Amino acid sequence: MKNLKHYLAALLLSGLTWPALAQTYQPTEENLASRQEFADAKFGIFIHWGIYSTFAQGEWYLNEGKLNKDEYAKVADAFYPHRFDAKKWIDAFKDAGARYVCFTSRHHDGFSMWDTKQSDFNIVDATPYGKDVIKQLADECHKQDFRLHFYYSHLDWTREDYPWGSSGHWTGRDKSKQNWDSYYRFMNNQLTELLTNYGKIGAIWFDGWWDHNKDEKPFDWQLEGQYALIHKLQPGCLVGNNHHVNTFPGEDFQLFERDLPGANTTGWSKVTEISKMPLETCETMNGMWGYKVSDQNYKSTETLIRLLINTAGKGANLLLNIGPQPNGELPQTALERLKGMGVWLRANGETIYGTVAGDIPAQEWGVSTRKDNRLFLHITKLDATELTIPLACKVVKAQKFDTKQPIKFTKNKKTGEVTLQLPEVPSGVDYIVELTTK
Repeated sequence: MKNLKHYLAALLLSGLTWPALAQTYQPTEENLASRQEFADAKFGIFIHWGIYSTFAQGEWYLNEGKLNKDEYAKVADAFYPHRFDAKKWIDAFKDAGARYVCFTSRHHDGFSMWDTKQSDFNIVDATPYGKDVIKQLADECHKQDFRLHFYYSHLDWTREDYPWGSSGHWTGRDKSKQNWDSYYRFMNNQLTELLTNYGKIGAIWFDGWWDHNKDEKPFDWQLEGQYALIHKLQPGCLVGNNHHVNTFPGEDFQLFERDLPGANTTGWSKVTEISKMPLETCETMNGMWGYKVSDQNYKSTETLIRLLINTAGKGANLLLNIGPQPNGELPQTALERLKGMGVWLRANGETIYGTVAGDIPAQEWGVSTRKDNRLFLHITKLDATELTIPLACKVVKAQKFDTKQPIKFTKNKKTGEVTLQLPEVPSGVDYIVELTTK
């Protein structure tokens, strides 16, 4: 492995485009095992954090505020997250019942949250804090056996060599200096650092492909070579891309932003095929991804639990976002929501973790999840004590999940429908019925 790392590092620095790596992708056994672990996790925490938190206006402030990149960069000198504590973060995530964290290593503003050698615009060289946040987080994740993923932006609003896209037009970049070969080499050098200096990484979560989806001529991101590099460095590291279209060769899971798989309430999705690979939906806890001081519109704990339930009902993971404050602390309201989710998951996690989408598609009354011969009905909206469901398999037992109280049921042999006689009208966040099937 050491020789392989030296070879890849030399290859990256040479400026070649990895033609030898860009071959038909065949996931390794290690990769397939990682996919299964990821799919079973069902709940992860997304972290959007960088120097933009100092402005407290969200992660897109450089673009939306139409700021000059050089003036924007000066805020790095004021970024001092002295209250960042990786252990407190991971303790809170684990207490919430989450099984992994996805951390923004570099967002669209180009600022790197680790000690990268590819640019001085990073948390070690450009801030008075001077510490490698990613190293602290990675060390704690490995110590607590908590899965770590890295978000990585494909686009950059501050680098001169990034090819002009549909965003970041007001930052003062010299359009004549765009150089894809230089930028592609920069990205892959950074990815090599992340995958060789910070231990085992569960996934790379790309974003920004859509910045060139309006080009007159299709833009070649050279994803195949980049994905192959990642899989060479760490075969078990999964690759996902928030491109809002069908999956590309070399990807290991499919992403959906602010939508459940198959839905398109945002209007962004051009997905026409739901992959057989693991699925993940990302969503904010309030309105923004990055910290915004005026955004206190947090979803209720009940809403977040039901979001997790509905996501699991689609066979997908929920990646729930938090935007840490500039001092490194997680907002108190976010912590309260996490604590509430943790209480619910400790009682009901068996119906979420390690499950697949249930036999019954989403209904007005709720969704279903399955684990082996156990089918869980998550009833979140029903004003009656009788529930009829379409079911192809045979039911041998029905009971309330929490109390194990038996539930009477009958099956219509002509229609195949099963009718449950519930002991009371369902109430609460989630009324769970467990069916043992054959």
